[in-house]
Amino acid sequence: MDAHQYCQERAAASGSSFYYSFVFLPPDTRRAITAFYALCRELDDVVDECHERQIAETKLDWWRAEIGRFAAGVPEHPATRALLDTSEGRNVQAALLLEIVDGMAMDLDHLRYPDFKSLNLYCYRVAGVVGEVAAAIFSGPRREDDRDIRRYAHELGLAFQLTNIIRDVGEDARRGRIYLPQDELARFGVAESDIRNGLDTPGFQALMQFQFERAAACYDRALAALPDSARRAQRPGLVMAAIYRTLLDEIRRDHFPVLRARVSLTPLRKLWLAGRTWLFP
Repeated sequence: MDAHQYCQERAAASGSSFYYSFVFLPPDTRRAITAFYALCRELDDVVDECHERQIAETKLDWWRAEIGRFAAGVPEHPATRALLDTSEGRNVQAALLLEIVDGMAMDLDHLRYPDFKSLNLYCYRVAGVVGEVAAAIFSGPRREDDRDIRRYAHELGLAFQLTNIIRDVGEDARRGRIYLPQDELARFGVAESDIRNGLDTPGFQALMQFQFERAAACYDRALAALPDSARRAQRPGLVMAAIYRTLLDEIRRDHFPVLRARVSLTPLRKLWLAGRTWLFP
């Protein structure tokens, strides 16, 4: 299979909201971001699908070596080969890709986070850095406002990850992971057993409202940081922001049913949000 076809099928099969933000891109940029997205999916699956720690560590080590080969211009995997085959992809810094690998590796060691500071490092690696790479692909050549765009990308990545954490509280707990900071669980009087057993208490509702407000503030800071001159180039990120912020609002409107259900938007609604945001960024 052609490397780009592999990435296209990998992205489409994921069913992720990210796919909807690629639809309207020019072909070259779409190939680059699709390859990068496929690479992120490959890395994410290492931890999610490998039940043996040693196997997961071996696979992540392989990916570290593969990123070295990517930097040297001789990658082996279809995702890295496709990324190298695009002008935007060739400019992706290997150091940032290694940060993402390190973030995935944190899931092997950290099933709990004592406070938001420690969780923030994880979010930076698995989402903030992803946002920075994606924003650079969308922007193309370096710009005078790159610093503002990076700040926007990091805040938006954090917002996306916090939204994922809120959405997946019940599902993650059933896998043995609780990303909500331990000190915040204690502050709101929520026991881990409550989460594992799907016990929706007033304390849990207050805890989730607190998480909602933190995530919403990240969206607000991200959009405030983005220069007006960069909005058209960053439309894919703005599409994602529209979809994810709508999802976050939907979860809150339904009173955070995340212990027993995974809230999602329909494909038609995602496409409508994508089209509206693309036309009116």
